[in-house]
Amino acid sequence: MDTTLVKINVVMPQMGESIAEGTIVRWLKTIGDRVDRDEPLFEISTDKVDAEIPSPAEGVLVAIHIPEGGVAAVHSVVAVIEGVGPAVPTSESVGVTADKSGASGSGKVQPLPDGIRVSPLAQRIATINKIDLVNIVGTGISGRIVKQDILQYVEQISRDGSLATATSVGVYDNVVQMTVMRKKIAEHMVESRRTSAHVHSVFEVNCSNIEKFRVANKAKYEAANAKLSVLPFVVMAVALTLKKMPLLNASLDGDNIIYHDDIHVGVAVALDSGLIVPVIRNADHLSLFDISLAIVDLAQRARNKKLKPDEVVGGTFTVTNPGNFGGSFATPIINQPQVGILELGSVEQRVIVIEDTIAIKPMMNLTLGFDHRLIDGVEADQFMAAVKKTLEIWNDVNTE
Repeated sequence: MDTTLVKINVVMPQMGESIAEGTIVRWLKTIGDRVDRDEPLFEISTDKVDAEIPSPAEGVLVAIHIPEGGVAAVHSVVAVIEGVGPAVPTSESVGVTADKSGASGSGKVQPLPDGIRVSPLAQRIATINKIDLVNIVGTGISGRIVKQDILQYVEQISRDGSLATATSVGVYDNVVQMTVMRKKIAEHMVESRRTSAHVHSVFEVNCSNIEKFRVANKAKYEAANAKLSVLPFVVMAVALTLKKMPLLNASLDGDNIIYHDDIHVGVAVALDSGLIVPVIRNADHLSLFDISLAIVDLAQRARNKKLKPDEVVGGTFTVTNPGNFGGSFATPIINQPQVGILELGSVEQRVIVIEDTIAIKPMMNLTLGFDHRLIDGVEADQFMAAVKKTLEIWNDVNTE
């Protein structure tokens, strides 16, 4: 067997459909260290998520092209590992850009006092507000100061007026620069509005059968760390309906319509710093239990920065669930380049009329946001009627 040592490139992963670059926050290995395949190698920060990136191969780390604080384009080379495996050219551009906090791909990161570790975004906010980082306790990995630590500190001391700007009427305003992640989210939302012809359709769903199933099976699911909220029911109903109505399982590329063979449902997860949409792949082939387990797993790892790059790309339809905060319904913005997004309202006891009889039932609003460039109202309502029917007649058969 050939055991020739070869150079293996480590590249900046794409942590989301629209991500173009990432910041190297921390190297977990130094040059000369041995690393196993899939062992965490470095930590990155993008406009959507912070994550630990695993090594693509087993070997020895022989070169680091991007230092901590440096910014690299997606798919550019950030380091090189010497190991056994197929050789990869190492001459491609590393695509380094200067970080606004003062670090660059070719220079050294500005030293911090007393060995303090801080993310580039947090450092930027601290610089703007003239905050001494010695006063901040970091809650990130290995005590790293993250943007939320800075924002909480700013909020606390602004209550005392020490960071406030006085106006002519004596009112104090706290001014904080928008973070990179928040800025990028804003840009993506505006671009989606500009790109798609957004239309929304709201359907009311009777969740009585779902609630009966939840009461009977909640403890069993929770014992296996598979939370039985209303969300997995909706994800499963959406996946099964997309299988019958592939028009909504599509995307637009200019004048071309791409009909996707596989059904990959993205589920929006709220983070302290924004939203990320990890993807449940081949959701139409999964049981209710599998979907419930996947939702819990993806959400936990998203919040713990453990998602893999391929877990946040390739979605063909998105489900978002702000209803768990009590909202009745919303009008979600489409996750480009998809053509549909479904939003869950909260499940509430409401008075309804059933065959001339007044009853109180657990009801939920579902809102479909769709791209009218491809989907007409009749097709959108047919899709929603099918999802509604699947949820309202729920029984044990639906769980398989």
